Amino acid sequence: MIALDTNLLVYAHRPEAHFHTQAAGLIAQLIAQNKSWGIPFHCIVEFAAVTSNRKLWIEHSSPEAIVDQVNAWCELPRVRVLGDDAGAWAYFAKVLVAARPTGGGVHDARIASCCLSHGVTELLTVDRDFSRYPELRTRNPFR
Repeated sequence: MIALDTNLLVYAHRPEAHFHTQAAGLIAQLIAQNKSWGIPFHCIVEFAAVTSNRKLWIEHSSPEAIVDQVNAWCELPRVRVLGDDAGAWAYFAKVLVAARPTGGGVHDARIASCCLSHGVTELLTVDRDFSRYPELRTRNPFR
C-alpha cells in the first residue's frame, strides 16, 4: 500500500502551493488505480496544523474547510486512514531506537512506525528526513 505524507496533502489542498497541480494529479492517479492507499492519521492532524497556520497563508484554511477536505479524501474509493493500534508501540520503539530522532524528528518516527505497522510499502513525500528510516521505502513523486 502507498501512503501520502503531510506535504502532499497540503500541496493538493492549497491552490497557491508550488506543487498544487502535481499533488492534485497524483491523488487523481491514486483514485484511478484499483489499489488501496493510505493517509496516516498523524499526517491529517499535521495537515490541519499547517493549513490553518495564519503565519504561512494569507488566507489560512478554516476548520470547516479542513474537515471538508479530509472528509472528501476519506470518502474516496480504497482510501484508508492509518492510525495507531495495539502494536503501534512496538513499531515506534524499534524505529525510535534505530534512528535516534530528536525534537520534531520524533513526529516523523511516529508517521514511519504507523506506516510500517499497516504494511505501507511506500510513503510518498518530499521530506528527505524520512531517509533515516530505511525499513520504510520513500519516494518523492515530483522528481
